Amino acid sequence: MVKRWLKILVSFGVLGLLFVLLPWQQVTETWHNVSLSIWTAMLAGFIIVHLLGVIKWRTIINANAGRAPLHLLDAVRFYAAGLFANLCLPSIVGGDVLRAALAGKRIGQPEAVVLGGLADRMIDTLAIGVLVAVGGLLAGGSLSGWSTPFILLVCLTTVGIGVMMLPLILRRPLNRWPAQYRRRVGRALVSLRRLWQSPRATFSAFTFALVMQSSFVLLNAWLGFSLGIDVPLAVWFLVWPLAKAAGLLPVSLGGLGVRDATLAALLVPFGVPLAQGLVASLAWTTVMIGGGLLGGLFWWMLGRSPEVGREVLSLSGSSHRSHG
Repeated sequence: MVKRWLKILVSFGVLGLLFVLLPWQQVTETWHNVSLSIWTAMLAGFIIVHLLGVIKWRTIINANAGRAPLHLLDAVRFYAAGLFANLCLPSIVGGDVLRAALAGKRIGQPEAVVLGGLADRMIDTLAIGVLVAVGGLLAGGSLSGWSTPFILLVCLTTVGIGVMMLPLILRRPLNRWPAQYRRRVGRALVSLRRLWQSPRATFSAFTFALVMQSSFVLLNAWLGFSLGIDVPLAVWFLVWPLAKAAGLLPVSLGGLGVRDATLAALLVPFGVPLAQGLVASLAWTTVMIGGGLLGGLFWWMLGRSPEVGREVLSLSGSSHRSHG
């Protein structure tokens, strides 16, 4: 419970500090450029991209479930419930937990669904890393002369460290990990092993992940352009995935505040005023909130909202107990 309140404090503390430091007139003028038509189009794009997410998630789940596949309609319903739960649960991956609980109950293989959900998250993270690397290499020319080789060095170093560390992590005996991490590490290792054993499903899911994350970048670039942010598209492929990765850190309420401040700060070296970057990120946050509410509405229309409510309350309560 204490950790949750600390996350709320971090989120609203960062946002409050930004609003105090930034010129309020510039913030309001930029916000007035977010037209209803653009916002509605962004919301539609958000929903369409997440339909691809349904297919990606279901592909991984069914690769783990074997003879008890998750049907498409159930996958859509549970995925929509997860989008809605992101608004109610204290972490950005709370929706993953809820949809895994619902899917595991449906097909009777909770462990397979949990492992599949973990693999799905790993693939998303890898896709974000690929976009950051590609965006960094392409966007370097938009900065001063020393920045291009610097960004190239950072990308190559990061990839190199990842390649060298992965075999060491995979070969390390489970009993040598700290006791509080063994269960998570064990599940992650099993997920990686199953991904390796299902190359076709893994490749398909990774392709969907790249398309999804790239689509989110394009949507945000379009939103930024409507707000007067005039930077090369490659810049968005660098800064937006980095901001999203910052939002995944367990230090804020679903990334709120941290993600917004990160995006605004990353756009500054490219000549974008801090206020414009902040408004662009907050506008996208409202799109995500709208998408979550539509997910809940879709679930309610199918007459299953009481079940979602029970699951959300149960997961939220367990989260409070573990954080207290």
